Amino acid sequence: MSDRSFTLRVATLPPGPPFLDTLARGILASLGDRAEDPLAATRVTVLLPTRRACRGLHEAFLRVQGGAAALLPRILPLGDLEEDEAAAMDMLGPAVGSVLDLPPALPGLTRQILLTRLILARDSDMTPAQAARLALDLGRLLDQAQTERVGLETLGALVPEDSPLAEHWRQTLTFLGLLTQAWPLILEEMGHLDPAEHRDRVLAAQARAWERHAPPGPVIAAGSTGSIPATRELLAVIASLPEGQVVLPGLDRTMDDASWEAIEDTHPQAGMKRLLDRLGLDRTEVADFHGARTILTDSQSARALLVAEAMRPAATTDNWRELVTRREAFAGALDGVTLIDAPGPRDEAAAIALILREALETDGRTAALVTPDRALARRVVAALGRWGVEVDDSAGRPLAQTPVGAFLRLAAEAVADQMGPIALLSLLQHPLAAGGEEVGAFRAKLRLLDREVLRGPRPDSGFSGLRAAIAGRDKLRQERGEAAPGERSLAERLGPWLDGLEALAAPFLEVMTGEARPFAELLEPHMRFCEGLAASAEFGQPIPGASRLWAGDAGEAAAHLAADLTEAAIHLGPIEPRHYPALLDALMGGLPVRPRRDLHSRLFIWGPLEARLQRADVTVLGGLNEGTWPAQVDTGPWMSRPMLQQVGLPQPERRVGLAAHDVAQALHAPEVILSRSGKVDGAPTVPSRWITRLDAVVEAAGLRDEWEDAKVRGTHLLTWARALEQPEGPPQRGARPHPTPPLADRPRRLSVTRIETWMRDPYALYAEFILGLKELDPLEADPGAADYGNLVHETLERFAKDYPRGLPGDPEEILDQLGREVFAEQMARPGVRAFWWPRFQRVAKWFADQERARRDRIVEVHAELKGVLTLEGPGGPFTLSATADRIDVLTDGTLAVLDYKTGTPPARREVDAGLAPQLPLEAALATAGAFPGVPPHPVSELAFWKLRGDKKGGEIRPATDDPAGAAKTALEGLSNLIAAFDHPETPYLARPHPDHAPRFNPYQHLARVKEWADGEDGE
Repeated sequence: MSDRSFTLRVATLPPGPPFLDTLARGILASLGDRAEDPLAATRVTVLLPTRRACRGLHEAFLRVQGGAAALLPRILPLGDLEEDEAAAMDMLGPAVGSVLDLPPALPGLTRQILLTRLILARDSDMTPAQAARLALDLGRLLDQAQTERVGLETLGALVPEDSPLAEHWRQTLTFLGLLTQAWPLILEEMGHLDPAEHRDRVLAAQARAWERHAPPGPVIAAGSTGSIPATRELLAVIASLPEGQVVLPGLDRTMDDASWEAIEDTHPQAGMKRLLDRLGLDRTEVADFHGARTILTDSQSARALLVAEAMRPAATTDNWRELVTRREAFAGALDGVTLIDAPGPRDEAAAIALILREALETDGRTAALVTPDRALARRVVAALGRWGVEVDDSAGRPLAQTPVGAFLRLAAEAVADQMGPIALLSLLQHPLAAGGEEVGAFRAKLRLLDREVLRGPRPDSGFSGLRAAIAGRDKLRQERGEAAPGERSLAERLGPWLDGLEALAAPFLEVMTGEARPFAELLEPHMRFCEGLAASAEFGQPIPGASRLWAGDAGEAAAHLAADLTEAAIHLGPIEPRHYPALLDALMGGLPVRPRRDLHSRLFIWGPLEARLQRADVTVLGGLNEGTWPAQVDTGPWMSRPMLQQVGLPQPERRVGLAAHDVAQALHAPEVILSRSGKVDGAPTVPSRWITRLDAVVEAAGLRDEWEDAKVRGTHLLTWARALEQPEGPPQRGARPHPTPPLADRPRRLSVTRIETWMRDPYALYAEFILGLKELDPLEADPGAADYGNLVHETLERFAKDYPRGLPGDPEEILDQLGREVFAEQMARPGVRAFWWPRFQRVAKWFADQERARRDRIVEVHAELKGVLTLEGPGGPFTLSATADRIDVLTDGTLAVLDYKTGTPPARREVDAGLAPQLPLEAALATAGAFPGVPPHPVSELAFWKLRGDKKGGEIRPATDDPAGAAKTALEGLSNLIAAFDHPETPYLARPHPDHAPRFNPYQHLARVKEWADGEDGE
């Protein structure tokens, strides 16, 4: 024991009772005779680790005093003194003069941009967004070094010349030379300090000031473990003040000496051990807070013993063998403990939400989820929405992941993409987008634009490309007769709306299509565009975009970001506009948005930092998987473990120790739920080391039955959570849809290509022709197999029409020339040029060879002929139409009906079975003289020409050996089909014969096949 130990005032509060409530009671009790003085409490200064802990202590004082109005101590966050310099000056007092006359802290965003510019100057191959993210990592290294009071000047000597990794690390350290050479000069020129150094100097100044002049009144620093050197120095000074006191959270004074000496960085007591070593104190000299020992219940004492053993240093875990002899001391340790081992995050979140919701059934009961897994937190927030319970995640989330941040990013991406369909729709479908109109009217025009204009191949760039696409669509609708009489054109309905959008985006579009510009010149029109697009109207009254865009916590954070970026952007220099969206996203990603107040008064979702010193009646520790809690141990991108040690920086395991302390404190809650998922994103997980250790201690202490009971309670919670999503009673198999529309609504005209669909899946026909539903083309569609087939068909059609009775001298060359003309518009696409065009060239060579071999027995070739045949049915005339790819009039007075297939043609057995009637029906129409210009001759050849474009080029596959018989059978089958569906009671079933269901069916989800199909192929 040192001589100074008698003058130091260090106490502790056990982890069982609520820390802040116990602290508040102790402070009030310490006032003694001054209790009658209403101003006595105001002379007490309390320093806590976080702002949330300060809010919690305010609430604790209210609880302890029964909600009565009272003057409270001055409560300040120890870690944020540098953010409130006025408060710090007030604490220091007038005697120290200008001790805090320090250069200001460099704003975080300004520092990131300055470091980004340095990185870009060092590596010109890097994009600004990559440099900005790397700047964040550099900033963290700076903060770590300055927090630990470690100089980086010796970095260059870390790698020995004979090291096998010398070149790799030398390149890294050369890059880090930015921090030791250029960065100090930049700070000096700007007259600023790094944030961590500024905080360190403020805390050091505070310590020096109180060493010289003790402040009036008690000063209590509570809840801090002194994890950083500057804090440890300040705590040492506070402990030595006449009325100062340091209150440690949960110091273990019962641990055996061997274990105490063996504590490693991953142990929850490691931080307090370092602090006591700095103070020169033995833990036995640490008293209970104000001498009023908190009396623990038997279950609290048992829980404390269980947690202490679970956290025992690895070097002394052999002592677990003796735990079975102390079985009685653990009695009741697992009372109130539940273990949830969920299959996945969805089940875990549902069970946690159920726990939080159940807490509301008891008046005044509070519950909190504590987790570092923000994805799990978001799942729980969403699950609580089932009951209309709104809870926020106090740990916050990156601005880029908020609706406002997404809107800003999408606006930049849409303009950078020259209003391409995907980027444009992503922006305009955002809830904030309204363009100055009422939201409903804006959405109606957007749906029209999406459905009628943007589907299919990408239009030309910009609003001019959109207008050209609208004009083309109007022309096509007129040619097809799709426009109803008197119906306004798309140009009339969408033109003024697009004009308004273009006016909003024009300034931003202009700067985004030019050369490199200063960042601020891109930012200002971007923000104006977003404000204009966010403007809305309600009941005829305009709503300014600024009031919608910058509203709420995320909107306020975005507004501050825009203002800070405007000031900081001058340090970045010009950037290429194409890099702007990614850079903005990188800058937003480092800015967290935290709620200013809790949405719910009794339910909370905390990160480990926010949960520090807090206590709820029910505490859920979620995401207890290795790699999540604790987080994966990573030395970072800059230095290896030996290099960290040489420089003097702590190993990453120290962060595990801080996390272990948080978990150890939370495990003492009266009702605690430990939760994890067996799989995350489909990958198996490993239980957190703390669960594994608890399991080992439970086994050693003979508590297996109680541990199994905790697991059973967790299983029940999972079962109840799943039951919320299960219907009552046994599962009911859905019924196959049986739509029976009136005869008047049933189609009386179909093409031969739809007859197969009618046979294989009548419901698809019902959806397309009766419900009028058609599959939308994809956005920005690249030419796929269907597009390639259309291009090939058009080329061969042109060739046949140009040479119906004879061949040119070089048919292959003519085909190549025609192909280039047809493919010309698509040749700009790399996929067409590199993949589809070579396939067509092989098809053309093969096709030319076939033409040379066939033309001597052909009188005339007909291509893309349209034919119509009327059949009589019980419900009246039925029109069958067809467009034949090719019909050859042969010299023997017969016809050959050919079908080009760039995909896989039907098998002969399907044709013979009547399941692929397209070509036989075309033969029936040809025999009946239904094709103009083709004599009604019998058909002697039915064949598929497979134009696959491989090494062989193509292949002729006869459809059947009996074309006439196949045509007759197909026509008879169609007549029977017409007669059957002319009965009102005949339903349009979905997949009546599963074995013959179509391979591609865009209407299958509408028929809800998976709800009623059982054991079918593909289900």
